[in-house]
Parts: sequence; structure tokens; C-alpha cells
Amino acid sequence: MNWTDRNPAALAGAAPQIWKEPVEGAQPVNQRLRTLAQSLLNAAIELEKAPPAVPLDDGATGIGARPKSDPAEQAQQLYRERRRRIEAFGDDTLFGEPAWDILLDLFVAGERGKRVAVTSACIGSGVPSTTALRWLNVLEVRGMVEREDDNHDARRSFVRLTAKARAMMLDYFANL
Repeated sequence: MNWTDRNPAALAGAAPQIWKEPVEGAQPVNQRLRTLAQSLLNAAIELEKAPPAVPLDDGATGIGARPKSDPAEQAQQLYRERRRRIEAFGDDTLFGEPAWDILLDLFVAGERGKRVAVTSACIGSGVPSTTALRWLNVLEVRGMVEREDDNHDARRSFVRLTAKARAMMLDYFANL
């Protein structure tokens, strides 16, 4: 019997059947207890095999349903995986998409309410600063990032995704 196909009421209903008053030819109590224990063990084994119940977008839970996703966490994970490739192959020149790395970095920071200095965005791109600055300019011209001066330090400016780019990132991660 596949217990994952049963609802909780059906699972709860299985135990009392074993505890019914003995009838002619029924098993002794200790044998019924062993049978119940074995049934519970089998149910536990089946439940372990079942996909976990995950939170859905409406707050409910379901088995095998699509989980409520956190786009910032997805972006952070993707960024980490990209960095792991570089570590695994030992060559940072093999895998280069500085614009994508900048977008990922800025998206994660923006979703978490953090500001990113231009110098930090350059470091996050994984390429030399001059290359990163060129890509920041390209992204700015295309309306995907915008700069903001630091009111406390004239030598520093911040960069963030535009509303348009944020919407594009959210759409991208929603459709993964």
C-alpha cells in the first residue's frame, strides 16, 4: 500500500481497525501490536520516499508542488555557481559574462535593500575594473542600471538596477 496516496484521515483510520475487539480466530493483542508497529514503520518508510511538502505561493503546502521562490536567493545561488566554475577550472578567463554578473550582483543587493558602490560592482563582475566600467556604461545606456552620487563622499557613487531591469530579472527568475 502506498501511504503517500492516502489523506491523513485515511491514515488515522487504519490504526483503529487493528484495535477492534478480538473476534473468533483473531490475533492476540501482542501480535496485533506487532502488526500495527510494522504498518506504522511501512508508512514512515513510504513518507520518507515522498517529495517534501513545500510552501506554495498562497501560503498552503503541497507535495510535489512548485515551491514559493525567492528570486534574490535564486540569483545569489546562480552567482555562486558561476564563481564555483572559475574555482573548479582554475582559470577566470574561461567563463566571462561581466554584464550578467553585474546584473545578478545588483539584483541580489537591491532585493536585500543594500546599496552597491561602483567599485564593488566592478569587483563583483569578476573582470578588470576598466572592463567592468565599460559594461556598467553599456548597461546604463541601455537603461538597465542607474548611478547615484554618495551624498557623504563625493569620490564615491552607487549603482543600482532600474525598475525596468528589476522587472526583467524578476520575470527571468519566475520562469526558471
